[in-house]
Amino acid sequence: MTTKSEATREVLVETALRLFRERGYEKTTMRLIATEAGVSQGNAYYYFDGKDAFVQELYRRIQVEHRRLAEPRLREGAPLTQNLRVLWEAGIEVNAPYHDFGSTMLHVALRPGAGVSPFSAESASPRDEAIALVRHVLVISSEVPRGRLGEQLPVLLWTAYLGVVLYWAVDDSPGLQRTQTLVAGAPPIVGKLLSFARLPFARGVTGDLTDLIARLSKEQK
Repeated sequence: MTTKSEATREVLVETALRLFRERGYEKTTMRLIATEAGVSQGNAYYYFDGKDAFVQELYRRIQVEHRRLAEPRLREGAPLTQNLRVLWEAGIEVNAPYHDFGSTMLHVALRPGAGVSPFSAESASPRDEAIALVRHVLVISSEVPRGRLGEQLPVLLWTAYLGVVLYWAVDDSPGLQRTQTLVAGAPPIVGKLLSFARLPFARGVTGDLTDLIARLSKEQK
């Protein structure tokens, strides 16, 4: 049974996300969210300490839904490229209702030090969940590199997925056809690059890449 507190929180979230889509992030204020939700501004701040908190809630919800949608479609023992495409397709499907909002959020999320950046300390929880989902894909898939590259691959592939989402956010093609082409074509390229990384002549570059990813990961914590 939903409590009054839970119901109020849900109304605030739904109202904020609607206003973000309709007016954009910058033009949506906490006062407006509270007014539209039918609560006092003080009550809105009781549940959420600012607009960024609503975005973090959106990140969390998207990640929960992404896992729920992707897991039944993933296949144990399937090649990594196949499961990676399934994962990315599910991610774009989950994000679809927020396409207009996503494009307006880009200039906010990409600001240095922005709390809503996917790399920020505030985004640590949904980021960790997203990386954990990638790690699950690696565990159940075949043709996955091991060793140092395998250890850093969850972060590397999550970063690649962010690139896909960035492309999706600015894609204005009919039916997001360009994004669909990217999601279909990128995983095989990733697979080829990983195959090259296992060759002796590429080990030096692979080592440098894994060291860089490890350093960046530590700086995010």
